[in-house]
Amino acid sequence: MFLLSNPSQQELAEHEKVSDQVKITQKDLEQDGFSKNPFFHGIIAEVPEHLKSRDGHTKVGYSLYFYTYSSWKGRAVYMEDLYVMPEFRGKGIGKALMSKVSQLGLAAGCTQLNFTVLDWNKSSLDFYLKQGCWDVTSDLGYHCMRCEGDALENLAQGDL
Repeated sequence: MFLLSNPSQQELAEHEKVSDQVKITQKDLEQDGFSKNPFFHGIIAEVPEHLKSRDGHTKVGYSLYFYTYSSWKGRAVYMEDLYVMPEFRGKGIGKALMSKVSQLGLAAGCTQLNFTVLDWNKSSLDFYLKQGCWDVTSDLGYHCMRCEGDALENLAQGDL
């Protein structure tokens, strides 16, 4: 329940400069991630008690992921979040979380790991490139698109 009890979700939103976008509740997370048919899965990074954070946390990072499908490549895993508390970055925790998501994806028959990263987040971009990842936006020209709120409602109703 790290996502629910630690400030990590809010810290990630603040780091990405979108804290006003967090609309999900603890109840939503519990229902969507810990029900019989979860919408997402999570991995927690935890350190021993003697290495806990300045604020007393032993759970210092997480990755949230779910399975998707590519009509060209088949099964895929999508990593929605990869977060490590600032004081624990650069210690291999993010790489270990990403590696575990990759292992689980391969075990499930996935052929690719997908995720997004903000264009201004150079340290994360560099980290992902070092892991052998590549930027499909610049290489293939795809753009990540979204429809939400009134536009989603209108689309669902067939309104133009």
